[in-house]
Amino acid sequence: MELKLDRVSKQYGSKIACDRISISLQKGVYGLLGANGAGKTTLMRMMCGVLTPTSGTIQFNHIDVSHEDYRDTLGYLPQDFGYYPEFTAIDFMHYIAALKGLPKQRAKEKTKELLALVSLEQDAKKKIKTFSGGMKRRLGIAQSMLNNPQMLILDEPTSGLDPKERVRFRNLISRLGTDRIVLLSTHIVSDIDHIANTILVMKNGQLVHSGTRDEIIQSIEGKIWECVLPRPEADALCEIYPIINLRFEGTTDIFLRLVSDEKPCSTAVNVQATLEDLYLFYFSEVDKNE
Repeated sequence: MELKLDRVSKQYGSKIACDRISISLQKGVYGLLGANGAGKTTLMRMMCGVLTPTSGTIQFNHIDVSHEDYRDTLGYLPQDFGYYPEFTAIDFMHYIAALKGLPKQRAKEKTKELLALVSLEQDAKKKIKTFSGGMKRRLGIAQSMLNNPQMLILDEPTSGLDPKERVRFRNLISRLGTDRIVLLSTHIVSDIDHIANTILVMKNGQLVHSGTRDEIIQSIEGKIWECVLPRPEADALCEIYPIINLRFEGTTDIFLRLVSDEKPCSTAVNVQATLEDLYLFYFSEVDKNE
């Protein structure tokens, strides 16, 4: 099982959304990190066959993703999940199952199984328009699994879920990744930190890092520092260095966690880097420009 991207680019006029991306995905969970505008959604839509690359190829088991056969192996949850508000959850699942060509009995069995899996079995006969945002996301996850896909692509799947639901979802994704390819994009770094076998980091349409959590964090090891300083000194450091965390300590001191190639002050202590540190290190400049 392999999804292979070979020098894939997508251009809109003068804007390059994805720039010559080459990667091979096999069984496991892949986390896609990047700021808004990094090209994540464009990349995933090309992987789904929804968008056609300007150049390059995307193949699943040597079949181009634009081919009809690929659709049968794919599960997709877009960031903007569309639904019919007057449908009940069970009616919506049956409708999506029919679109995917599932036999009626199989559709009923999978619907019951998946609604239980996402804790919506008690709400199966309620209209979707009465659902909370988190319930709608869970329904979206359920519908993406109806055809037992070999390739599952989830764009911001935990948006709207409370912490307890996110933990349940992470456990589910970990299980699903044992026998299929799962790619998920999220702005919640801890989701990827806990479950991704491989992390992909996108910036300005390019894939800047690919590897395990420990491998990609290695790129900023030795650059993360913590210190507690009086406010005037802390304010001065904030003007010079990217600040990962700032916290007031009492009435006069400020705790800082920051990025620097060298020791930023005499009291600074070098600390172990985290995935959140890496995210903020790469994308703090992007946020400042928005």
